[in-house]
Amino acid sequence: RNEITPGNFTFRTREFEQMEIEYFVHPQDAQRALEEWIQNRFNWYLELGIKTENLRKRQHGKDELAHYAHACMDVEYNFPFGWAELEGIANRADYDLKQHAQYSGKDLQYFDDQKKEKFFPYIIEPSGGVDRGVLAFLINAYREEQVKEDTRVVLKLHKDLAPVKAAVLPLLRNRPEIVELAKNISGDLKKSFAAVYDDTGSIGKLYRRQDEVGTLYCVTVDVQSLEDKQVTVRSRDTMLQERISIDKLKEYLINRLN
Repeated sequence: RNEITPGNFTFRTREFEQMEIEYFVHPQDAQRALEEWIQNRFNWYLELGIKTENLRKRQHGKDELAHYAHACMDVEYNFPFGWAELEGIANRADYDLKQHAQYSGKDLQYFDDQKKEKFFPYIIEPSGGVDRGVLAFLINAYREEQVKEDTRVVLKLHKDLAPVKAAVLPLLRNRPEIVELAKNISGDLKKSFAAVYDDTGSIGKLYRRQDEVGTLYCVTVDVQSLEDKQVTVRSRDTMLQERISIDKLKEYLINRLN
């Protein structure tokens, strides 16, 4: 679909991705199904961390409805430029299948064996913008926090959305044995979830870099790790650090990710 007037960063672009479902239902069950889909889709955003105060439902007025639609509800997010649609959930009635049947010459009615009934199903259609959803999640997660005399930029994405779950960082990159241990730990964690290894800066800069991309946990390997076989795990959200045994590390992280 061509968008003539793009704007508001990635909210409206010339090309965009849609996630849609065509849910077929008996006409008598259409209203119940519509209400269930509206609530499920609304809750989906909340469960992935969108703040309640920045999410709302808006019923379409009769002057907004497509000529074939019986009802439509938008889920809207309060962007910096104002409230705008993330997705719409519509009761498209039986318009689609009747049109396909008319122009294809095929009988697209559904036959219910139990009720011995033949009918055109109604369609409930949730239709969400992927790009808009991503933008909302990024805006929702972005923080600037004062830490002592420094400003920490952190992306507090929900754990299911954070692209990187853990980063393994050697405290001293000029110590081959520390680097080797850190790379081994990183390789092991990658077998279970998205993890990265990084040694391209001081530990403070590495922490900030991971905060900015939303990495949930930083695992620091230091000189003491060579002796006590433990590492320091730092939480993105609290910045609290905990000493964890290497052989218990994966279990520790998986429990928190789940």
